[in-house]
Amino acid sequence: MLNHTLIEATKIFVKKELADAEGGHDWFHIERVYNNCLLLSKGEAVNTEIVALGALLHDIADSKFHDGDDTVGPRKARAFLENEDVDSSVIAHVIAIIKNISFSSNIGKTNAFNSLELQVVQDADRLDAIGAIGIARAFNYGGFKNRAIYNPDIKPNLNMTKAEYKESTAPTINHFYEKLLILKDTLNTKSGKRIATDRHLYMEDFLEQFFSEVNGKK
Repeated sequence: MLNHTLIEATKIFVKKELADAEGGHDWFHIERVYNNCLLLSKGEAVNTEIVALGALLHDIADSKFHDGDDTVGPRKARAFLENEDVDSSVIAHVIAIIKNISFSSNIGKTNAFNSLELQVVQDADRLDAIGAIGIARAFNYGGFKNRAIYNPDIKPNLNMTKAEYKESTAPTINHFYEKLLILKDTLNTKSGKRIATDRHLYMEDFLEQFFSEVNGKK
């Protein structure tokens, strides 16, 4: 059962922390992930409070905006939850979700932390990285980093290490092949996989149209 007072306090905290965030990682991204979690949780035997807190706090300090430092987000989340007198076992689980949710955090990793709650939050987050919203977020971030949209001389790197992934400055189109088109097959929940299939097809249609235009065919 959700502690609605805690959830509302968390929303206020996150909105304040992300008031000036890049458009693809702002409060509205968090809200979409949170709503996706509520949907996906309906078919899973999960602790809804852990799922809700994990969703709301998963990007409280994305390492991309903190010089690649993966420790800032967990520290901020822990400090907030401890200040709210949240049970230590809940805090530990939420922090584990934050540390293990991202695509980059799982590159080359074995024996990673796993739980049903992580799977739901991870699916919800990855659903927001694909489909129409995923396309919009990819190009928004690319513009934020002043990256090329497309450069035929720079090929996608399909075997990046975690360090290479985090340091990449490749054109945004490459990101589709290096991450976004891979995500469909990483989903955990049945409902997540179903939604991901439709969004994946939308991205494939987009790329077909994109390259048709690039090559002057349409």
